[in-house]
Amino acid sequence: MVTLTQLEYIIAVDECRHFAMAAEKCFVTQPTLSMQIKKLEEDLGVLIFDRSRQPVVPTDIGARLIGQARLAVAATRRLQEMINEDREEVAGSLKIGIIPTLAPYLLPMFIGDYIRKYPAVNVEVEELVSEEIIRRLKCDTLDAGVFVTPFRDDKIIERPVFYEQMMVYAHPGHELLAKPALEPSDIATPEMWMLGDGHCFRDQVINLCETRSGHHGVLPFAFESNSLDTLMKIVDREGGFTLIPELALLYMGEEKRRQVRAFTSYHPLREVSVIYSRHYTKQKLIELLCAEIRQVVPPEMLNKERGRIVEWRK
Repeated sequence: MVTLTQLEYIIAVDECRHFAMAAEKCFVTQPTLSMQIKKLEEDLGVLIFDRSRQPVVPTDIGARLIGQARLAVAATRRLQEMINEDREEVAGSLKIGIIPTLAPYLLPMFIGDYIRKYPAVNVEVEELVSEEIIRRLKCDTLDAGVFVTPFRDDKIIERPVFYEQMMVYAHPGHELLAKPALEPSDIATPEMWMLGDGHCFRDQVINLCETRSGHHGVLPFAFESNSLDTLMKIVDREGGFTLIPELALLYMGEEKRRQVRAFTSYHPLREVSVIYSRHYTKQKLIELLCAEIRQVVPPEMLNKERGRIVEWRK
């Protein structure tokens, strides 16, 4: 007979790709975990893992069984969630992934209040690039992502929470600052510092101004960062400009704000959403997360009609 514990063990091995690490994650000894997985394989009459390879990998049938195991474990966990909801209790655990272009600006605004309001919820937050958030949601190692959409994946549910403008941050002596507002065509130049590959904000910038990577001709050196704050410091020191999200303005003094320009007729927006796997279960905790974020952002950012959404994934 298949047990829930056995299903949790094969999921852990799939995530860790190592029996000893999976056993540590499950708080059991490796012989115990290995014995239970071997028994499951014997009962089912199939090999779930190819142990001849390092790291260990699922067989073809094993991968399909693990996918079904994830659904079964998630459904079982939903039982406790339903009991909590019936009792109107806010409790459980919530693992959140947030992209690097949101984390330094949005996370300090809501996470402390969320934890204080719901002390029975164990919250874990990790800063991750977009594709890693999607991968972990599909593997059920994350409960939710704070993410830029639309993403358009039928296995992912998107809950838009606010809309922030994309804005230009330029060196104090840059000619762009002579204009009160900009058009996308104004920034289609090789003077722009950009984030590295893997960041959805980079792809939005490319789609906005129809530029391409590798244009560093008039910059003092080639550099692609994983941090918008680093890019702004490079702009201050070396010249040129970069694009920043509107939330970054909330952390700037008046002097730095003078180096920022908005776009005029286009008003490019990025849609920020809380996303989660279509078969996932922590509805109440996710709804409260969405509500908390909407409560802390400036009211104008709740209006989708304030501009046009720039997509990053086409």
